[in-house]
Amino acid sequence: MHKSLLFLFLLITSFAATAACKANTLLSPDGRLHFTITLISGKLYYQVTCDSKPILNKSSFSFNFKGQPSLGHGLSVLKTENYHQDETWVPVACTSSHIRNNYNEQVITLTESKVPNRTILFIARAYNDGIAFRYQFPGSASDSLLIAAENTEFNFPANDSAWWIPSNEFAYESIYRHSPLTSIPDANTPLTIETRFGFFLSIHEAALQDYSEMILKRTNEHKPCFVSALWPEPDGVCARVSTPFKTPWRCIIIARKPAGLIESHLVENLNEPCAVKDVSWIKPLKFVGIWWGMHIGQYTWAEGEKHGATTARTKQYIDFAASHHIEGVLAEGWNKGWETWASGMKPVQDFTRAASDFDLVEVTSYARKKNVAFISHHETGGNIPEYERQMDSAFDQCRRLGIHYLKTGYAGTIIPAGYHHHGQYMVRHFQKVVETAVRYHISLDVHESIKPTGLSRTWPNLLTQEAARGNEWNATYTATPPSHEATLPFTRFLAGPYDYTPGIFHIIHSPEKNKRLYCTLTNQLALFVVFHSPMMMASDMVENYEHNDAFQYIENVPSSWDETKVINAKIGHYVTIARRSEGKWFVGTVGDE
Repeated sequence: MHKSLLFLFLLITSFAATAACKANTLLSPDGRLHFTITLISGKLYYQVTCDSKPILNKSSFSFNFKGQPSLGHGLSVLKTENYHQDETWVPVACTSSHIRNNYNEQVITLTESKVPNRTILFIARAYNDGIAFRYQFPGSASDSLLIAAENTEFNFPANDSAWWIPSNEFAYESIYRHSPLTSIPDANTPLTIETRFGFFLSIHEAALQDYSEMILKRTNEHKPCFVSALWPEPDGVCARVSTPFKTPWRCIIIARKPAGLIESHLVENLNEPCAVKDVSWIKPLKFVGIWWGMHIGQYTWAEGEKHGATTARTKQYIDFAASHHIEGVLAEGWNKGWETWASGMKPVQDFTRAASDFDLVEVTSYARKKNVAFISHHETGGNIPEYERQMDSAFDQCRRLGIHYLKTGYAGTIIPAGYHHHGQYMVRHFQKVVETAVRYHISLDVHESIKPTGLSRTWPNLLTQEAARGNEWNATYTATPPSHEATLPFTRFLAGPYDYTPGIFHIIHSPEKNKRLYCTLTNQLALFVVFHSPMMMASDMVENYEHNDAFQYIENVPSSWDETKVINAKIGHYVTIARRSEGKWFVGTVGDE
């Protein structure tokens, strides 16, 4: 399903170990982007220009380890290797049916001039739409490293404006700020920047596996200089890795217009090809579900008089889906144990036993007869050991009942105590869930997840994720301003698909209860085009869709696309996106206040 048009050549240049490194400039295939790498006094620096304008000033790196001296000083170059690759691959569910992966790459092997004489590889890539680099620790299979800090610098040439969220907000659910770079103490990625030279940038990471998430921290009070930071685990170690090991990619999307950020596939291209041999069971879909009623207080997740996920109500939703060409139905709260969630107790749910008023066998059988996919739900509450203990039995039950879609949740403090939501422990857990799901032919919608980093190319059953402030805030917490939706396509969506849960037809206006949607019905329809999610939820209660002609639009709009074009955009103010599925185009626009 990938690797057409593949060209590879190799040029190796060897240096004496003591030689100084002259500036090596890696060009993008179109020659506009220059990624220059220089060794100065034993320290490696990189800088980036586009059309001769500065993107990043000289920036360096180092690593701190537990039990070993730091690495990044006293380096010399052993050799450089240059590659070019041009391929086209076919995603399972994306914003384009074919994606070109065209880049020049340089691999610089560095060694320490003094004991302990360690080796590290700096791997750089230049694309027409950005640059990326990562570090490789060669070592042997018996070696291990305890990484206490990765200090990758991002030194910007000017105090330009950026759209950002703070690094430690739960589940990334902040409203994006817009401010000068020097006003940002720390930020999560993607961090999106508009430069005074007319470029638009997004700093992010790709292929995040077996490592901590990268955040950015400002290092100078008066200058726009940042360094990468990782989340520590209880003993202060941020990443335990066995060599040989490659870090995630650190990448910068570079565009002349905001549209170029959205149309870029840089993040996906930096991931490995599909690891699933047979992808025929992985299909995008639209779904409705028993969900919004809980957020507005009409139903409850836990059993009781107002329990939402009953057998009768789920069958009602299945009937609606079958009659309106909607492929799936979600039932949150179908299982035992919800009384332990968000209660102050240790959250322990049973992911194989149904609530007393919900018959899982009857519901799944009914859904099959109606040709509707039943979407199961597992809310861990952050209790990772308990979920991993039940995971295989719960997934096997899904397989036996013909359940191929699952929504998971992590709304709670991580157990064991002391582990951060986005540290290596959780990155490993999220990856374990994805790979286990492949074995049982289950596609995933992950809420309160680690931010996407393009892994859906490798594991396409990871159809969508949350990792941002979604529509639920308008019903339960604090109403979200319209500018948020006009910012997301240039920030969170650059990381990957997002289950924002659009499609509210009954527009709530109860400001005294913090329940308010600053939107129109047309806005909620437009989000089905502007926002991309291969598992796309029409999130209102089905009684608000009945007898409303506007729902025909949701029936017609696809969940995956063959082509995407951004027609017009101003970050935080408006965006118009056109997407094509086969021969039919859909156009959506969202705007601010």
